[in-house]
Amino acid sequence: MGNCCAAPADPERKKKARREKKEKRPNPFSIDYNRGPAPVLVVLRKPTGRDIGSRYELGQVLGRGEFGVTYLCTDKATGEHLACKSISKKKLRTAVDIEDVRREVEIMRHLPAHPNIVKLKDTYEDDGAVHLVMELCEGGELFDRIVARGHYTERAAAAVTRTIIEVIQVCHKHGVMHRDLKPENFLFGNKKENAPLKAIDFGLSVFFRPGDCFTEIVGSPYYMAPEVLKRNYGPEVDVWSAGVILYILLCGVPPFWAESEQGVAQAILRSVIDFKREPWPKVSDSAKDLVRHMLDPDPKQRFTAQQVIDHSWLQNATKAPNVNLGETVRARLQQFSVMNKFKKKALRVVAEYLSVEEVADIKDMFEKMDINKNGKITFEELKFGLRKLGHQIPDADVQILMEAADVDGTGTLDYGEFVAVSIHLRKIGNDEHLHKAFSYFDRNKSGYIEIEELRDSLVDDLGTNHEEVINAIIHDVDTDKCKNSSFVKYTIGK
Repeated sequence: MGNCCAAPADPERKKKARREKKEKRPNPFSIDYNRGPAPVLVVLRKPTGRDIGSRYELGQVLGRGEFGVTYLCTDKATGEHLACKSISKKKLRTAVDIEDVRREVEIMRHLPAHPNIVKLKDTYEDDGAVHLVMELCEGGELFDRIVARGHYTERAAAAVTRTIIEVIQVCHKHGVMHRDLKPENFLFGNKKENAPLKAIDFGLSVFFRPGDCFTEIVGSPYYMAPEVLKRNYGPEVDVWSAGVILYILLCGVPPFWAESEQGVAQAILRSVIDFKREPWPKVSDSAKDLVRHMLDPDPKQRFTAQQVIDHSWLQNATKAPNVNLGETVRARLQQFSVMNKFKKKALRVVAEYLSVEEVADIKDMFEKMDINKNGKITFEELKFGLRKLGHQIPDADVQILMEAADVDGTGTLDYGEFVAVSIHLRKIGNDEHLHKAFSYFDRNKSGYIEIEELRDSLVDDLGTNHEEVINAIIHDVDTDKCKNSSFVKYTIGK
């Protein structure tokens, strides 16, 4: 029933109303200047500021990682040299990535000032990146310093171990589990002989409370505790990792070794420690006893950080044998350190030659396979995704592919690692990219990667006395005189 009080319809008024309504309707192709800028991703809760350039000047690149670049950073007011880790927001693709960065900053702020933990000075966040300003560690990596000294002893290993355990003790006391203790994450503060050794990377660290149980597989393969592989662990994993480092310091190779990461995992689960190979016969019984207690597969029986510090070998560290452990140990340490650097460099060179279109295709493939949208691809997601794309690959081969690409040993593939899988699937061995990448190492275009060329390409990573390392790499990689096929096998499939 109509409204009896309504005025008769006025055609002109209706037209005018329609015209005004049309004029008020926003033009979807115009810029609405009244709406303001689009919301910008906010990562940090309380950054120091927005404009890092107001206080610091960024200089040369010191290193590159999955998410960002580390620059030499100078305080304009004092002239102090620092390091700035700049993390591109474009690379923070998921909520998990954002939370990882946020947690890393919170942990570094939470830990007390300590001479063996790198200090976070300032944090800045602008529209494009997060900037973490930290102490600069100019003294180089742990293994590189050991190799450069030319004389390496059990006493030196004890001093390093004590420092690492003290870092663990501080972390655990303040409710932080590191989860990624390895030699690469310890740098010397400066180039002086008595420079402090500092823990530098808390990217995989988490807060914990007594009794907490963690299930995420993180860390690097050689240093993972067996309970990590079983997805049921707590802070005891840090002592295990330190025990692996101690074993390597004393003999030059990891205690649990295999040709594949699956083999490494099986060796870790068996937890059989070899004290027969050189130089173990000349290592003190006290040192071997500590290694056994740190590498106890039962986390409940494994030494705590305090028990390690209280052990007689560390209590009498200055009295530990000062006998040279031998040139073999130094050569092994250097080879172990450089081989990973070579592998990463080779993969990076190959990836740099991908076209914009290929990168877009790979990113699209990654996003389609990442079903739960957490920025990581599991074995099941990879298997399912490959089959949807028409790759009928047996499960065993998918596992091999997964292990080959999972450089950081997390049990999942991040985007950077997935690029390597994509390169392999595209059969890049018959592709122009491989020839370009191979040419990067084959400087004289002879069709072979020769010792001098390998040395030149790794000059920044080697240091002194590296002939044995170069020869070992050539021997390990060279199945057909370093022609293209062995290059692919080493950089991608090994």
